[in-house]
Amino acid sequence: MTGSPSSRPLDALAIAATIALCLSWGFNNVAIKLAIHDIPPLIQSSARSAIAALLVGIWTQMRGMPLFKRDGTLVAGILAGVLFALEFLLIYRGLVFTTAIRTSFFIYLAPFFVVIGSRWLVPGDRFSLSQWLGLSLSFAGIIVAFGLPAQATDPHQVLGDIMMVGAALAWAATTLLIKVSALNRISAEKTLLYQLAVSAPLLAIGALVFGEHIDRMPSAIALGAFAYQTIWVVSVTFAVWFALIVRYSATRLSAFTFLAPLFGVAAGHLVLHEPLTSGFAAAVVLVAAGLILVNRRR
Repeated sequence: MTGSPSSRPLDALAIAATIALCLSWGFNNVAIKLAIHDIPPLIQSSARSAIAALLVGIWTQMRGMPLFKRDGTLVAGILAGVLFALEFLLIYRGLVFTTAIRTSFFIYLAPFFVVIGSRWLVPGDRFSLSQWLGLSLSFAGIIVAFGLPAQATDPHQVLGDIMMVGAALAWAATTLLIKVSALNRISAEKTLLYQLAVSAPLLAIGALVFGEHIDRMPSAIALGAFAYQTIWVVSVTFAVWFALIVRYSATRLSAFTFLAPLFGVAAGHLVLHEPLTSGFAAAVVLVAAGLILVNRRR
């Protein structure tokens, strides 16, 4: 793969933007829960990719951005779209076999996979011992927030856990692919469009295979939650995330994603009145301390 990816540390603007993204993704978890009873998960994912592709396409045309210029990104773009679809397919179908707590544990192995992959793929983006300690502290915060999953005894649960690890690998692989391939030379909007255009039909096929269907007209709350996911999370925050990946250190950015599940817990408490765990404050402290170590200047 080609390209000269940047490995610069995060500045104040990048940190603020990443925290805002994680906050948005935390509320996205609540939006999925609000919509999922009326709009099944893979139908939800496919539809939001298709609609977001239309919205991002309109935005790029309004700005006069060339989308069909030959720039050597087609293969990498299609692969990114396949990985994007695979990630959500594994997450949503894996939840059938395993629990949400186990999902939070295994899916957030992704930052570790990014750091390990960056060691070989991204020049100058290797973690020091103190940064590894920071990453581990942040991951410990996730364990404190959600609890350490007990050993799986049901073979179906083991399958679900494996699917979540696969989703984490797909997430990390997408991040690294954008960082080191020709995708780092194009606009974030075009990178996003590749993923949306490829994932929409793949997820639709998945919905058909698993027999998903909509039985009734979705409620206003479900449609509002779906609109939040489509218009804000997928169309806007994903594009900002891809732009940050190209410009800044992918390893340091990935560490910040540990904030997303904590924001998700807080959002669930505020919107759905779900109880906070007794260790939530300690989890916040651990994640924050870990991020300080990860982003400390060497």
